Amino acid sequence: MPTVTFLSLYLNYLDGSFPEFILQSGNITYLDLSQNTLSEPIPDSLPENLPNLMYLNLSINAFSGRIPASLSKLGKLQDLRVGGNNLTGGIPEFLGSMSQLRVLVLYGNQLGGSIPPVLGRLKMLQHLDVKIAGLVSTIPPELGNLDNVNFIDLSMNQLSGGLPPELAGMRQMCEFGISSNKLAGQIPPALFTSWLELISFQVQNNSFSGKIPPEIGKATKLIILFLFSNNLVGHIPAELGELVRLNQLDLSVNSLTGSIPSSLGNLTQLTRLALFFNRLTGVIPTEIGSMTALQVLDVNTNSLEGELPATITSLRNLQYLALFDNNFNGTIPPDLGKGLSLTDASFANNSFSGELPQRLCDGFALQNFTVNHNNFSGRLPSCLKNCTRLFRMRLEGGNQFTGDISKVFGVHPNLDYLDVSGNQLTGNLSSDWSQCTNLTLLNMNGNRISGNIDAAFCELISLRSLDLSNNQFTGELPSCWWKLKSMWLMDLSNNGFSDLSPS
Repeated sequence: MPTVTFLSLYLNYLDGSFPEFILQSGNITYLDLSQNTLSEPIPDSLPENLPNLMYLNLSINAFSGRIPASLSKLGKLQDLRVGGNNLTGGIPEFLGSMSQLRVLVLYGNQLGGSIPPVLGRLKMLQHLDVKIAGLVSTIPPELGNLDNVNFIDLSMNQLSGGLPPELAGMRQMCEFGISSNKLAGQIPPALFTSWLELISFQVQNNSFSGKIPPEIGKATKLIILFLFSNNLVGHIPAELGELVRLNQLDLSVNSLTGSIPSSLGNLTQLTRLALFFNRLTGVIPTEIGSMTALQVLDVNTNSLEGELPATITSLRNLQYLALFDNNFNGTIPPDLGKGLSLTDASFANNSFSGELPQRLCDGFALQNFTVNHNNFSGRLPSCLKNCTRLFRMRLEGGNQFTGDISKVFGVHPNLDYLDVSGNQLTGNLSSDWSQCTNLTLLNMNGNRISGNIDAAFCELISLRSLDLSNNQFTGELPSCWWKLKSMWLMDLSNNGFSDLSPS
């Protein structure tokens, strides 16, 4: 095919070594062989046979061996993509001499070795992707010379040392990812005053320390900010409220202190706010009600206190709410959940009191619902009966819920864990419970539930732990009850059963 200049064969069933017929097509400038099962080494003769290549994509194959040094002879090559193969031998130094490169994609190989400082010579480079490549290296400050680069992903390697402040020289940076490495030290404030085009900053799962630089508020185009799972300390800077385009903010699993800044209320496009596993104190600010795009609010495991602001009911897109393991008190705003499709709601291990909002599960979407270890009382929301995707529910520990259990529980085929112990629930157990075939733990200890145990309960073949003690059950147990093979704990004590022996 001597006249062909553009050849795309991606996503086919090509296998074996590099196709010989392509090496005989000397005028090709664009070649895409990605997403096949080609193997063996990349041929050294490639530059000699295809000297006009400007675009070469061999990603997602099974090529092995080193990246051939002969590629340095491809003087017109601007885009080199060899990610997702079995290449080894490190990032070759010769790549630093290919000054015409705009895109360099090496991810998903077991290259190993270090990042060559000579990559800083690629003044035209715009895109660098070397994630999951087995790199054991520091980040060379010379990368700061890449003043046209707008995308760097070095995630999931074994990078160590700090973030060189010289990286501020990459003034076109839009997306920066170095997550899941062993990087430490402070995050240089100069990055945020220089990277004015930044939209994504992902440095999670490292060991960065010190404070979150308040200069971060200068990067006003940020959409994603992930700083979670580091060793950051100090207060959450109020300047985060200047990032009005922010869509996702995750500062969880650090050692942040102080209160949640009221300025976060300016983040009206934010869909995810994760602050869990810190040392935050104070109350949830009333300004949270302005964050109307919020779908996920997770502040679990802090030392937050006080009552929930009534403005939390203004979060009309909320789906996931995690407040557990704090020091909250008072009642929950009665309209919380109204018109929503909450999938997760956890208020556990606080000092909440009063009734639960009766429309908390309006959208019947609830899957995880935990209110254990509080001081709630009164009736449970009747909408629970229609939450057919319910998976886990905990009401035990200090609460005093009342009402007929059959009116709030229905058919829940996904239910795995249910603990309603220590409340004042009444009524009988209907045959609907037989459809909870994935239930592994059922604890109803210490209520006022009465009546017989229906033979349909023998359908609960996954049940491992059953506690019906301290209730008002009567009658005989069905004979099939003793054939539940997964059961390892059963407590039926302090009831009125007349026959507990297997027939």
